[in-house]
Amino acid sequence: MQLFCLILKTKIMKFKEVIGIDVGKLSNEVIIHSNQRGNKFGNSTIGYKAMLKWVLQHVSCTKEELLFAFEHTGLYSFPLSVFLTENRISFVIIPGLEIKRSVGIQRGKNDKVDAKRIALYTYRRITEIKLYKLPSNTLIKIRRLLSLRDRLVIQRAGYIKNHKENTKFLEKSDNKLFFEVHEKMLEVLSSEISKLDNELDKLINEDTSLIKLFNLITSIKGVGKQTALFMLAFTNGFTLFDNWRKFASYAGTAPFPYQSGISINGRTKVNHLANKKFKALLNMCATSSIVCNPEMKAYFERRKAEGKNGMSTINIIRNKILARIFAVVNRGTPYVNTCKYAA
Repeated sequence: MQLFCLILKTKIMKFKEVIGIDVGKLSNEVIIHSNQRGNKFGNSTIGYKAMLKWVLQHVSCTKEELLFAFEHTGLYSFPLSVFLTENRISFVIIPGLEIKRSVGIQRGKNDKVDAKRIALYTYRRITEIKLYKLPSNTLIKIRRLLSLRDRLVIQRAGYIKNHKENTKFLEKSDNKLFFEVHEKMLEVLSSEISKLDNELDKLINEDTSLIKLFNLITSIKGVGKQTALFMLAFTNGFTLFDNWRKFASYAGTAPFPYQSGISINGRTKVNHLANKKFKALLNMCATSSIVCNPEMKAYFERRKAEGKNGMSTINIIRNKILARIFAVVNRGTPYVNTCKYAA
């Protein structure tokens, strides 16, 4: 018991000061939680160096005892993450919605107030928050390329739909240029998507640890290349989530009860707060498994014959696939279809 208390105390006392940062496009608002001193610095390397120097002048602890906290703002917060990582400074990146829902009823908003709220939230949960670890350069590149590919695929789908509709109602001979531009855009978009696919393949094949994980994930029937790439990129190589259940909650496939006392007894269902892209990918994996995987097909048909809800069954299959992905990664060996060995 004494040893446990000592370990817990060491963990709690590691950080003696919390620095809240409201990240903006051009500048960052910085607040020191203990003394509420604030200042504004440019969102650049020069600004980060000035910020660190200013913070160390106004706190009574070392650099190693500082904990910086800021919201995830994508491109704007990325250079700050790189700077803190390179200088071996501990930091956490917190979802904006998490902070917003933690502060209760609030009136008004400005950068300084937001920085104070971030610092206060982090201070209150300092023993629970997990430090952020910047992904490898390869995973960062893969994530950016996947995001760009997603946008191009959506644009191409729009052009394909418009082209089909225009073909039905317009004469091609009377609208030659109109159709030429549409077809050229489709050709260009398809070509650029192919370039991105080739670069993604190259990045994966050049990294021995990633190609091993990629092959393990795709050994599962119904799980394709895009799902495997997204899993690698958004789990930081399976370091962000301890198990598949936590990831299922993040992806929006984990069912939650809706009950309270004797008056509220709603049905168990998934929550809308989720990564919708992952949810869509897992949905495609589930529908593909029902078609190409005899085991999943038999399971789906059995549930259907029992009168079970079809969407509920698909969600169960989504979670089965997630569980198998995490199982093969943790085990380090490809998925084995045991059904074909059954008598």
